[in-house]
Amino acid sequence: MAGGLSRGPLSAAVLGLVTSGPPGAGRLPAPPGPCSDPWSEDHQLALHLCYELHDRGLPGVHPGWEWDPELLRLRRDLENAFLAAVRAEAEPVPALPEALERLLAEPPEGRGPSYFLRAEGERWQAREYLVHRSVYHLKEADPQLWVLPRIHGPAQAVLMTVAYDEYGSGRPERAHSLLFARMMAAFGLDARYGYYLDLVPAVSLAVVNLMTLLGLHRALRGAAVGHFASIEITSSPGAARLADALERLGGGPDGTLFYREHIEADAVHEQLVRRGVIGELVSQEPELARDIAFGTAAATVLDNRFGDHLLDCWREGRTSLRTALPA
Repeated sequence: MAGGLSRGPLSAAVLGLVTSGPPGAGRLPAPPGPCSDPWSEDHQLALHLCYELHDRGLPGVHPGWEWDPELLRLRRDLENAFLAAVRAEAEPVPALPEALERLLAEPPEGRGPSYFLRAEGERWQAREYLVHRSVYHLKEADPQLWVLPRIHGPAQAVLMTVAYDEYGSGRPERAHSLLFARMMAAFGLDARYGYYLDLVPAVSLAVVNLMTLLGLHRALRGAAVGHFASIEITSSPGAARLADALERLGGGPDGTLFYREHIEADAVHEQLVRRGVIGELVSQEPELARDIAFGTAAATVLDNRFGDHLLDCWREGRTSLRTALPA
């Protein structure tokens, strides 16, 4: 992964530094001016590479880079610009009760990739969708676990209950990341972690980057909880549509099990997250209510950007990836 292609000066600087040897062997080149476009391919890849040092690491990269001060300074600048852009699009953020109610409403007029794939999607589009989502689902729900030590009491206990399900409830073969890998294989895709990084565009990287950004900062723990709530509350109907779409496109048992699993699991998780996590957390720290609402709004911003990109590309008959997959 670390040997992949850069997408501009920022990602080239990160790649050049972490592949130069152990920390201290080189200095981070000064970025060419401010981070002008936080939605760009260059910006999102640079941020993704910084975050991978905290997750599974980068192949051939010394683990000491995770806490290198030079790299952390660049990551801070990347984060600040990205978070400001998300906040600008998320405003005005509704009060928390309204924010949660909005999550229960389905997209107007059936708009979204799951509707498209179920109604008229083709197999090549389904394969692209899985490649996009692999950036997150092959490590589901690792980004959310950063928030666990940052909340306490009943909210922490219930969040751990939800996370336990994500990792298979004690049955490793039922871990959601492994179910997703089986689904990719059923559609002729390579399920190795990070295999398709060079194909995945910024709009998909941004979805996962936001999860990690919120989870890594204690000051944003409320937003991290709100973002996670958005995933759990909204995913069950979409999972049902995707399961139907993938079955229609020849997915078979392995090609639909991941989404079939989420239909029931996330319906239960919705109630746990709304009452046991958010309700308890707000009762303990009421000042976090606005941050939780922002987390839900931020998730919607990123999901809408992702969905619009896919639909715009597919309706024009072109790939939604940076380069089309082999047939």
